[in-house]
Amino acid sequence: MGDRRETGSRRSFAERWLPHPMQTLALVVLWVLLLNSFSFGGLLMGVLLGIVIPIITSNFWPERPPVKAWGKAVAYMALVAWDVVVANIHVARLILFSPVERLDTRWVTVPLELRSPEAITVLAGTITMTPGTVSCDLSADGCSLLVHCLDAPDAEAAVRDMKARYEARLKEIFP
Repeated sequence: MGDRRETGSRRSFAERWLPHPMQTLALVVLWVLLLNSFSFGGLLMGVLLGIVIPIITSNFWPERPPVKAWGKAVAYMALVAWDVVVANIHVARLILFSPVERLDTRWVTVPLELRSPEAITVLAGTITMTPGTVSCDLSADGCSLLVHCLDAPDAEAAVRDMKARYEARLKEIFP
């Protein structure tokens, strides 16, 4: 326990007040967007929340998730945003114009090459955020992800697509 206090006392001012700067930035931006209109008071409240929440939750984040390539991480977020828009249109078309009997809903198992818990979490979140797919379970050994697909006529192609489009990029972002 003495080590923890000693380590805490060595932390710089910035590390104490901004233990997770990216989380702080994300919280401020999210708060301002949720307000649906910009005001100085709203921004101030967002900054306050962006500082306080990471400090309160910093014990749950003992280490910052390692990221090898921030540029690739930003490109990945753009890709996911694009895929969400495209998948929304595709799912809307399926729901509105395809009979239920024509949908090839199925469970697929995606074997994982990722080993980082953060990378696996981002992959599972990405799959779930993309309309038409939901990641449902991680195997006990962490080597495969169970995914439900709304319409996947070819299960192997769906797995290949998830691995090539998302997992391959995440392997470049996380060590």
